[in-house]
Amino acid sequence: MAFAEAIARFHRDRRGNIAVIFALVLIPLISAIGCAVDYSRANALRTKLQAAADAASVGAVSRTSPAYIAAGSMSTDGAITSGADDALRIFNGNLANLTGYTLDSVAATVSKSGEAVTSKVTFSAQISTMFMKAVAVSSMTVGGVSTATASMPKYIDFYLLLDNSPSMGVGATPTDVAAMVAATANKSSDDHCAFACHDVNNKNNYYNLAKALGITTRIDVLRSATQQLMDTAAATATYTNQFRMAIYDFGASAQTAGLRNLFALSASLSSAKTAAGAIDLMTVKGQNDNNDQDTQYTAILPAIDKLIAAPGTGAAGSPLKYLFFVSDGVADEYNPACLKPKTGNRCQSPINPALCKTLKDRGVRVAVLYTTYLDLPSNDWYKKWIAPFNEGPYGPSPNSEIAKNMEACASPGFYFEVSPTQGIAEAMNALFKRAVADARITS
Repeated sequence: MAFAEAIARFHRDRRGNIAVIFALVLIPLISAIGCAVDYSRANALRTKLQAAADAASVGAVSRTSPAYIAAGSMSTDGAITSGADDALRIFNGNLANLTGYTLDSVAATVSKSGEAVTSKVTFSAQISTMFMKAVAVSSMTVGGVSTATASMPKYIDFYLLLDNSPSMGVGATPTDVAAMVAATANKSSDDHCAFACHDVNNKNNYYNLAKALGITTRIDVLRSATQQLMDTAAATATYTNQFRMAIYDFGASAQTAGLRNLFALSASLSSAKTAAGAIDLMTVKGQNDNNDQDTQYTAILPAIDKLIAAPGTGAAGSPLKYLFFVSDGVADEYNPACLKPKTGNRCQSPINPALCKTLKDRGVRVAVLYTTYLDLPSNDWYKKWIAPFNEGPYGPSPNSEIAKNMEACASPGFYFEVSPTQGIAEAMNALFKRAVADARITS
């Protein structure tokens, strides 16, 4: 009887169902957790593989990569084998210590198309599972693609037009100007010159005096700045022949004033630097040599315009063209169409911006470095002929006609005024770097 009652109670008891249900649910629950762990592990490994692919695609078209350098010498579009090899090397290098996967395939292509270098890296890998083996899944397949594109640097021809007329013999700083005035205050009137005039008829000329006294003139600073520019260009270039330079001035002497070629267009920046060392002040033979008409903008700018070939696209063999024009902005020439009243046949006036417009209309970018025309209060010639268009009510003004016309000569964003306390070298380098950046963005 007692045994029969025990059996009946067991039959009626429902508490054992929880254990049964838990046992039944446990298997799929463990499977789900295992799948999540395997999936999370696979995703983490794929992220690392993708990062390696990204590093490979970007590295294969970096500025110093074999593909980027090789693309510069390619005259046509096409694949770059060295670039593909480099991409695979970078990819494998980034996975050197990574385990837990089996690489099925990895492929890389690098090619040049127009002015762009593009790399593409694809991969596929098997990642073994731990928990999913229970449901007959022994591995998971992951894959990815990474593409990177880099714009090729532009080829640029720079034509440097440097004012070496006697007005560039002025002191480079107010201190230098004051020193020159003090050193010449007691000189006889027939030997008088407000600048460090390079008078070859007089061995005691002010040019030699400035040298003897250690006075720095603007032509000295311009010489050094031009040489430094060549160093900047060499350090900036990706390709050995990316930048070519030509150097011109306003003539060796007053009697031969006009466009003079100091260095023909060449990619040899070291040779250009050597040639820049010869930049010097124009010589004169006594007072009023050539009627002092030594800054002949109306002849010089059209002449250099004819020498500059049509600008290209910036690709190899089709360089962009930049004119770097460094001057104090005051014409002194024979010009019947002078912008200001003439002294007889002598025209002294701010530069006519129309001379630069001709170049800009052809697509030549004109970079202007205006070496501010300094106030010379002790010089009667300056006070009578230059001050009226160079000064405001309180002396030399940044809004003078000279400054305005020089800025109008420049292409947008390529005007730089250098005061006596600023560096011509820094300004020239800034204009150069702006030209390189502008070429990359706008062309």
